[in-house]
Amino acid sequence: MPNNFSENKKAPVHYSTSPDDDEINLGELLATLLASKWLIAAITVIVLMLGTTKAFIDKPVYKVDAMLQMEDNAPSLGALDAVSSLMETKKPALAEIEIIKSRMVLGAAVKNLNLEISAQPKYFPIIGSVIAKRFKQHNKGDEVSSPLFGLSKYAWGGESISVDTLTVPADLLGKKLLLIAGKQGHFSLLHDDELVLEGEVGKPASNPEQTITLFVSQLKCRPDTQFIVTRLPMGKAIDQLAEAMTAAEKGKESGILALTLEANAPDLAMKTLNEIANIYIRQNVEQKSSEAQKTLEFLDKQLPLLKEQLDAATTALNDYRTRHGSIDLDIETQGVLAGVVEIQTQITLLQQKRDELRQRFTESHPSVVAIDKQIARLQGQMNANDKKIELLPETQQVILRLARDVKVNTELYTALLNNTQTLRISKAGTVGNVRIIDYAVLPDEPIKPKKPVIIAISFVLGLILGIAWVFIRNSMQHGVKDPDLIEKQLNIPIYAIIPHSSSQEKINTRLKKNQQHNELSILALENDDDLAIESLRSLRTMLHFAFMEARNNIIMITGPSPHVGKSFVSINLATVLAHAGKKVLLIDGDLRKGIINKSLGLGREQGLSEFISNTITLDVAIHKIPTANFDFIATGAIPPNPSELLLHERFSIFLENISQHYDHVIIDSPPILAVTDAAIIGRMASATLMVIKAGQHPMRELEQSAKRLFQAGVDIKGIVFNDVPESSSTYGYGKYIYQYSYQKSK
Repeated sequence: MPNNFSENKKAPVHYSTSPDDDEINLGELLATLLASKWLIAAITVIVLMLGTTKAFIDKPVYKVDAMLQMEDNAPSLGALDAVSSLMETKKPALAEIEIIKSRMVLGAAVKNLNLEISAQPKYFPIIGSVIAKRFKQHNKGDEVSSPLFGLSKYAWGGESISVDTLTVPADLLGKKLLLIAGKQGHFSLLHDDELVLEGEVGKPASNPEQTITLFVSQLKCRPDTQFIVTRLPMGKAIDQLAEAMTAAEKGKESGILALTLEANAPDLAMKTLNEIANIYIRQNVEQKSSEAQKTLEFLDKQLPLLKEQLDAATTALNDYRTRHGSIDLDIETQGVLAGVVEIQTQITLLQQKRDELRQRFTESHPSVVAIDKQIARLQGQMNANDKKIELLPETQQVILRLARDVKVNTELYTALLNNTQTLRISKAGTVGNVRIIDYAVLPDEPIKPKKPVIIAISFVLGLILGIAWVFIRNSMQHGVKDPDLIEKQLNIPIYAIIPHSSSQEKINTRLKKNQQHNELSILALENDDDLAIESLRSLRTMLHFAFMEARNNIIMITGPSPHVGKSFVSINLATVLAHAGKKVLLIDGDLRKGIINKSLGLGREQGLSEFISNTITLDVAIHKIPTANFDFIATGAIPPNPSELLLHERFSIFLENISQHYDHVIIDSPPILAVTDAAIIGRMASATLMVIKAGQHPMRELEQSAKRLFQAGVDIKGIVFNDVPESSSTYGYGKYIYQYSYQKSK
């Protein structure tokens, strides 16, 4: 087998992935998830616990509903004449919904129920309300729970307060006031820890200086219990009520309105929604009553004027008859008179109705325009009759006009008088066109929070977040995880794939706790069946073939960077070789941070640095490890110039001589990218193994490591792929061992 690295290995070459490498490997994704199963489980449990806590801590929300019906037109005695029908307009459901949600209706509900006043017990943060609810269920009658942890200022179940009146200055609107219960029904009101008011339950209390008044009608609690009292601005209280309430029409043009309200207190929600429905019904009736009132006021103004016109017309007709004697009208003239009277009466009534409409509408309103068209048509008929009257004798013309005025005014006065009486009766019995079908009733169960749904969503969300976190973490790690990719990129064979060992984790933890380092801690001795040790046995087989044509039996173990497991591989490989009957010498060649002596329960003194410096003999430097059946040389005292010490001729002569007394000499060297020590030691070794930790090294780092060793003339026999996650530890393992064992045996 050629000795020179340049003759046996090619320099690292750039590796280009094939199109197949970009395909999603479901097996690899599954292996990644299995490797992080405990992390995923932890995130899932945390999110599930948060969701479960939220489901039980959130205040319950109750929903109440009511139903109203809108009728097209309510029967009314005031709508007897044809002209009044022009005023009847059908309001769409959307308009009624907006009326219900208006400040006129909601504001009245807020005032009637004092919804602008908020008074609640002060609970322990986060969990206090839940504890109080649980305790209240077990209390009997008016019992109040005893305080927990001695915190008497918080409410723990059964406390209640009722505030009927609260007025504050403008600068305290929306501000939280603290009410502290005293003994025998007394209380104190504070703002920013300053006393603003003192009072007693059932008696009005006031502070004229700050214009604050308070009336507490009911207070059930222990002394020192605190309550949060707030007077909201009217606008904010109305907005909160509007946000909690919904109104919608059921079906298309059905005239059925469904009202719903959501609140934390079911009884208050029921009372509030019923109050809103009643207020809406009252305003609907009041609106129609006000329309009748406006018509009555108009008619009351018109009746005296018509009475004066009727009296004047009657007097004029009587005077004319007195002066000229009684004059009888023929049948044809009487027919003309009847037609003129009817038309003039209709015109006058329409003009009066037009004046009434103009008080509410503009000239362009459809009702006003319709009346104008009717007046114009009747006026045309009136002009035709006037032409007929002009053909009569003068005496008959005068009598006809005077008689016309009397009859027109008489009919108008009689009609208006009848309408006035009718409207008075109608106003007294006015009913609205809306009725309540269903009042709100007390709900049995809250609609929120839906605990099973929240818990299920929390579980699914936690699982998704856990899986996403694993993939994000893996995507942010630029270390190479595929040994096949390393082999192709560096053109260096993979000699062993060592899985992660939980047993070794326990050993490392024990070593950190044991400051004395007086016990042997080797995985190959404590757990001989561990998969990691089985991988090292396969590595032992690979080295057997690799040393068939080697110039010496020295093995150097290095790595790109610290904390890749060099010392772990060195110690356990030496143990595995020794168990196979080989005589092995293990040397800790990391004269900067060597720690192998800790695993062997030895100190670093009297080691390699002292031997090279010729201050001790070889017999003193070599330590026998009977349990592991190999010899060991520690680093010795950490020298100030490790590289110069390793370049000393005494070190090379030592390795040349000592290798003749052992089957294998294993040297644990420092990382190649950190210092040049590995390059110095590697030139003296026949085989160099580079330990790589799975997922830790970018490809660029591995290329630089191989390049430095190659430039120094170091023969890299193979790569040890260390600490592969358990779920993917078998990935490629059998393939690599079989492949390279078979090739070397040939």
